Amino acid sequence: MSKYSIEPLDFAKLKTVSLYSRGGKVRTEDFAQPYQKGSGVEGLLASLPHILAADSFRAIVNSLREAREKDRQIIWGIGGHVIKCGLAPVLIDLARRGFATAFAMNGAGSIHDFEIALAGYTSEDVEAVLPDGSFGSAEETGREMNVAIAEGITRAIGMGQALGRKLESIAKPEYASQSLLLECYRHDIPVTVHVAVGTDTPHTHPAVNPSAIGIGTHHDFRLFCSLVRGLDDGGVYLNVGSAVVMPEVFLKAVSVVRNLGYRLANFTTANFDFLQHYRPKANVVDRPHANAGGKGYSITGHHELTIPLLAAALIESEQ
Repeated sequence: MSKYSIEPLDFAKLKTVSLYSRGGKVRTEDFAQPYQKGSGVEGLLASLPHILAADSFRAIVNSLREAREKDRQIIWGIGGHVIKCGLAPVLIDLARRGFATAFAMNGAGSIHDFEIALAGYTSEDVEAVLPDGSFGSAEETGREMNVAIAEGITRAIGMGQALGRKLESIAKPEYASQSLLLECYRHDIPVTVHVAVGTDTPHTHPAVNPSAIGIGTHHDFRLFCSLVRGLDDGGVYLNVGSAVVMPEVFLKAVSVVRNLGYRLANFTTANFDFLQHYRPKANVVDRPHANAGGKGYSITGHHELTIPLLAAALIESEQ
């Protein structure tokens, strides 16, 4: 016999309902179908269940197709990990096909892309070089990026364009086509770079010009705002692999555009990342659509898998 003074509840009088009258949100017609050999990417997408992220993924593909057809802005906001995962060639190809009209990246993204163009590799072994303080001290990276940014402000251009312009003359020919900054510069596709001072290795180089960095990245923020204005009525903004900087920059741009009296409604946003953080969820997926229509989506997974799959789906959808 229990020593407790309180007794368990008696469930005998609980009311039940019929399963058949209750219904359910998941139905067999929504289930996945076995993949059929040889059916390709289209067959794979068709085989996915019509549940949760699978339908979100299809919706993003459709929104990107429609944005291209309507000639609306398709802006990719990316973090450094996207470049480190080797996805620049995929993004460059999507831009050539019209599935990216502009790119916005944090400082890390620009550094990794710049190093790829110079040397064909990037990403230090931080644990190995941090003990002696040599982390982030690559001479060529810091020198050439800072020179490029300083040269850019004398030409009234932002960081993204300035870095691409510099790479036009110093990139190794065998690596040039792998650089998003350079390929976009060559094909007049806007790239904006958004930095927080102190977060990026060139800020610790002897050649650093803080004023140039501030002017260059602020120029790019204003350019980004102009690009965001073009999302109205059918555009798409994708945040890929940036947990803090790009979601904050995007939300401020949305507010600026509306503050200046431009209409900005009925567009699509999506966050692709291997973790769903607070800022992308709030600032990209949810807040921009409050009282403005449109829809935001979240796709969780590794960029090296989800972005090539998205690209394949878009390419297969071309007429």
